[in-house]
Amino acid sequence: MTGPAPAEPRALARELAVALRGEVLPDLGGHEGRAHAGEAPGGDVTFAIDERAEAFLEAYLSERAPDVAFYSEDRGLIAPGGEPRWVLVVDPIDGTRPAMAGLESACVSVAAAPLDGEPTIGDVVAGCIVEIKSGRTFFAERGGGLDPAPALSANRDVSRMFWAYGLRGRPVRAVAEVLADVIDGSSVGGATFDLGSATFDMTRIATGQLDAYIEPGSRMIADVPGMREEFERVGDGAVLNNSPYDLAAAVLCLEEAGAIVTDAYGRSLADRRLLGSGADYQMSCVAAAMPELHSQILRMVEAGLERLAR
Repeated sequence: MTGPAPAEPRALARELAVALRGEVLPDLGGHEGRAHAGEAPGGDVTFAIDERAEAFLEAYLSERAPDVAFYSEDRGLIAPGGEPRWVLVVDPIDGTRPAMAGLESACVSVAAAPLDGEPTIGDVVAGCIVEIKSGRTFFAERGGGLDPAPALSANRDVSRMFWAYGLRGRPVRAVAEVLADVIDGSSVGGATFDLGSATFDMTRIATGQLDAYIEPGSRMIADVPGMREEFERVGDGAVLNNSPYDLAAAVLCLEEAGAIVTDAYGRSLADRRLLGSGADYQMSCVAAAMPELHSQILRMVEAGLERLAR
């Protein structure tokens, strides 16, 4: 960690993501990383591999960019003295459990935004995602497209859809009811996956490997009485849906790739607060390569929520 700081936060986002990947890679699949090191502010378990990555993040930015603030899952908001102009929103390991198992679906995610008032997802100007195992990198600047160039699937048929969702910390029976039509509809002609990382899931849309990513958890809590208690039961007292640090870089990457990204109501995520964790900051997400597919998914999720409410 030597040398001058990068000239601007866009370059820093990429450099930090690559450096974090290098720090975590030697521990991929190691059982010592599974030790519990505490609890993150959002309520999830902090494993030893998380704590090592978070410590590296804090030291790296302290040396390389001491005038830049950052927000991470375990550290919260760390702002230097004075009035920092930029903030990096960092998930050092999105997919901690796949990382501990040595699987491919674990990523570093870094998003950069101006720190002016209370920034939102729509204020993110650059995002970098690096797959920890392979080193494959995705980088997007707002209005500048995605590097590498996307290869979106042209599929418009739910019955042929390859898609992903997440179950970590979610009540399985309730989620299955909401997604039942989509799961059943695509179970023979398509495929469903729980890969353990929202960032990995969403970048698979950019590569054309998946058609969609669906995560209805926050809408379930908002719309269905008793659901918050069910999420807290499974989450050992915490609600564990997607937080801004999970999605900030991935949303920008997919939007710059030409995909459609909304919450489970079909609303833009642009006005969602960027700096925070816990249930008040969490958000549902429906992402799809094709607008027709996105519309079908929203209708099927709506029907599933109505069933669950009954």
